[in-house]
Amino acid sequence: MEKAVAVEYLFKSTKIEQGKPFIVAEKEHNTDICNNNSGREKTIAYKILRAHEDDSSFIKDTNYKDAKTHSCKTKMCLRFDALASHDITYVGIIQTAIASGLKEFPVPYALTNCHNSLCAVGGTINEDDHAFGLSAAKKFGGIFVPANHAVIHQYAREKLTGCGKMILGSDSHTRYGCYGTLGIGEGGGELVKQLLKNTYDIDPPEVVLVWLEGTPKKGIGPHDVALALIKEAFPDSRVKNKILEFAGPGIGSLSMDFRIGIDVMTTETTCLSSIWVTDETVHEYYKNVGRPEDYKKLSVEEGACYDALLKVNLDAIESMIAMPFHPSKAMTIHELQSEPERILQEAQDDCNRELSGKVKLNLMHYINEKGEVTCEQGVIVGCAGGMYESISEAADILCSKSIGNGFFELSIYPSSTPISLAITRDGIAETLMNSGVLIKPAFCGPCFGAGDTPANNTLSIRHATRNFANREGSKPANGQIAAVALMDALSIAATAANGGALTAATDIEYTITPRKYVYDGSVYEKRCYNGFGRPDPTVRLRMGPNITGWPKFYKLEEYLLINLSAVIHDEVTTTDELIPSGETSSYRSNPIALSEFTLSRRVPEYVEASKRIRTLEEKRREGQHPEEVMQILDIVRGDINKTSIGSCLFAKKPGDGSAREQAASCQRVLGGLANICYEYATKRYRSNCINWGILPFTISKDTLFEYNPGDWIYIPGIRNAILSGDEVIPAKVISGSIVKDITLECSGLSDEEQQILTDGCLINYYSKQL
Repeated sequence: MEKAVAVEYLFKSTKIEQGKPFIVAEKEHNTDICNNNSGREKTIAYKILRAHEDDSSFIKDTNYKDAKTHSCKTKMCLRFDALASHDITYVGIIQTAIASGLKEFPVPYALTNCHNSLCAVGGTINEDDHAFGLSAAKKFGGIFVPANHAVIHQYAREKLTGCGKMILGSDSHTRYGCYGTLGIGEGGGELVKQLLKNTYDIDPPEVVLVWLEGTPKKGIGPHDVALALIKEAFPDSRVKNKILEFAGPGIGSLSMDFRIGIDVMTTETTCLSSIWVTDETVHEYYKNVGRPEDYKKLSVEEGACYDALLKVNLDAIESMIAMPFHPSKAMTIHELQSEPERILQEAQDDCNRELSGKVKLNLMHYINEKGEVTCEQGVIVGCAGGMYESISEAADILCSKSIGNGFFELSIYPSSTPISLAITRDGIAETLMNSGVLIKPAFCGPCFGAGDTPANNTLSIRHATRNFANREGSKPANGQIAAVALMDALSIAATAANGGALTAATDIEYTITPRKYVYDGSVYEKRCYNGFGRPDPTVRLRMGPNITGWPKFYKLEEYLLINLSAVIHDEVTTTDELIPSGETSSYRSNPIALSEFTLSRRVPEYVEASKRIRTLEEKRREGQHPEEVMQILDIVRGDINKTSIGSCLFAKKPGDGSAREQAASCQRVLGGLANICYEYATKRYRSNCINWGILPFTISKDTLFEYNPGDWIYIPGIRNAILSGDEVIPAKVISGSIVKDITLECSGLSDEEQQILTDGCLINYYSKQL
């Protein structure tokens, strides 16, 4: 019998007719079909987006038509209902906003402390940031969630979401679609704009229908569905910067925890956001968390048109595993079990090729004498894994069993104190602890390398969001390497019950104990500070010695000379490579100290190379004429007094992963003025570059970028080109005495973005207005 397809992507325009999706036409032959008949306006996504447009901003960009026409060429200028940041990002955001004229928070802004809360690197600096956060919440009228009380997204789910709302977060996994809320993760600059009552400006996005049918079988959890979805949607940027709209009869079979377990992982498809139909299950959720008024029914409308279709057959989903080092490298656990030697060999070869011999990963020793793949660590954590139902069913699997006293260990982090209270009251924590599991507080550390770093050359299985190289905390420069594979909590529990031998939860017998999450928010009321609407300007900000301001950045001159300080030919460069996570996150409030880690795990020589170029620019501003620069400018007949000098990064496709703005700001602190690539992996990274004054150049994918670190690129008339909206910009590459022409592109900049880039950064842009 032919095997059913679990997830299928169809690049075809799709309409809702009689409550079902019908293919209208092949997308490539009908690129405007959804626009021409206004069918896209009938989607849930567009109804929410239109409700959040700011009428006063309609004419802010003269390159686009009046937004009231809802033309496909119109910028959407959006205001959000709430904001959320964690302790890696909020200090920099608030400091930037203060420098730009902040007086008070105009919307609820939650400052959570879930990233730098268990790692003790740097002495007092993490707690200094937390003290700053509470003082800022009091001063400007914000919400402060103390350390380890909730991960950022769980607090937002329980306290900020609402059907038809929009939330902007400075974390890439800002996804609340199954609660009826459009959540978008962006860099800090975009939150600064909201704090200053400006707008979030985007081109009208395409919408992809995700149609769910069937019911997951026993042993299948949300991560299994999510990984199958990512595997199908991530390749070829199929849903990049689009909104995924979930509908279909299969949704009714899914609990809220199951839905959010899928939803939060949509970030790994590189989509812009997600939204789901809502039903009585969602209504019951809002009743449970004490906010029934925040529910309203959202449903697909007859005639709604979508730009593509993702069909998900929940019946056919199997227990999944995402191999190192990306969530899209997913396969069934049974596939891995059938060919372990080949698959593990490919995974370690990919890693070793990427590390260029600096250290070697060895996974083959994880195949035991029975031919089984084994591992030494399991972690169930954070906004994806730390949900009540996942933990509850994991306890059912491990009931009366032991994980043993060997190398394998298992840690579980509930995503909030209300969930911790519930698993304690319901006996779940006791069952898990009796089996040898460690229960830890709400913390995001294992997701980004600040907790549960595995031993060298260890394979770890995690129900977490990402498994990028070195994101688990290893340092290849120190001879260390480890690997993370993503799995659902149920299969992790089954593996734990099997002594660390990889086991699909669908392959074991266990009894599910019927339980229901009963939310108790009393701990929030007792410990969290909610000062929205009550700012107190007399409060003094608490400033620890590591909390420093931004260095001065300068406007873009008429001409630009940039030095290629790093050239990366990997297919994708993640934000974890641009600025490593883990212990470096403790320095997020010190821009200069943090910049020393830029590309340290990928191109360690980049920092010194970029600082050298920064010194040349400093000398130029002091009126000196550095010989190296004058030699280049003599070749191209440039004027040093009108030429900005900076460093530049080339990567094929940079910016996959986190929303952290430091991936761009650190380049800027080091003197970076431009990036060149074939495409940006995410909108949020490109936005970060723009907000920090880094010119986001692209080149044609047909262009062979054969230039080397140390080569120079001269761009005459760059300031006027940006302000004029020129999208094709001629430049010259100088390699020794050889000069070649190159064509750079800088497309789709709004008037505001043009001004930010030429002013030098977002801070300068707002300071000039003040």
